[in-house]
Amino acid sequence: MREYGIGEKLKTLRQQKKLTLKDVATRTGFSVALLSQIENNNISPPISTLSKLTKVFDVKIGSLFEEGEPRFVVMRRYGKPVPVAHPIMNVRNAHFWVPNIHGMKNRKMTPYLITLTADNQGNSISGREGESFIHVVKGRFEISLDGIDVTLEEGDSLYFDTSMAQVYRLKEGTEATILEVRTT
Repeated sequence: MREYGIGEKLKTLRQQKKLTLKDVATRTGFSVALLSQIENNNISPPISTLSKLTKVFDVKIGSLFEEGEPRFVVMRRYGKPVPVAHPIMNVRNAHFWVPNIHGMKNRKMTPYLITLTADNQGNSISGREGESFIHVVKGRFEISLDGIDVTLEEGDSLYFDTSMAQVYRLKEGTEATILEVRTT
């Protein structure tokens, strides 16, 4: 597991949480020596061990296997995806959402049909953990993700980390319709 830098990632997560090896040992039941060996990539721990550690750090186990993954990807109507990476920030929600699904228990996603008009220019959405997929059904609009402006036109799609600050703006015309599917 050295090729993924799992030990370094776990050490960084521990330090970000301001925990000592002893703190993590207390929370997981693992010895300080074992944790040190994992952080120094001297051993490859089983998935069950990684699962316990990621619960302490409140991250998904898959994040340990990612390599510099982009925070969002734009898929143009005709073209290849354009990956872009950027840090996290939070803001508030202020525009019109129409939930498009009702009554399903334990769902993992919620689709929305969003109508942007001139009345809701520059409205923002609170960042929260999750993912979102947007497809532009009609019109043209701009979304700002942590300050990076991306213009999307009819037929374009966007996949992004919803912890990023999001500001939706109508780009031109009187209305844009967007289908958005967010993890719940």
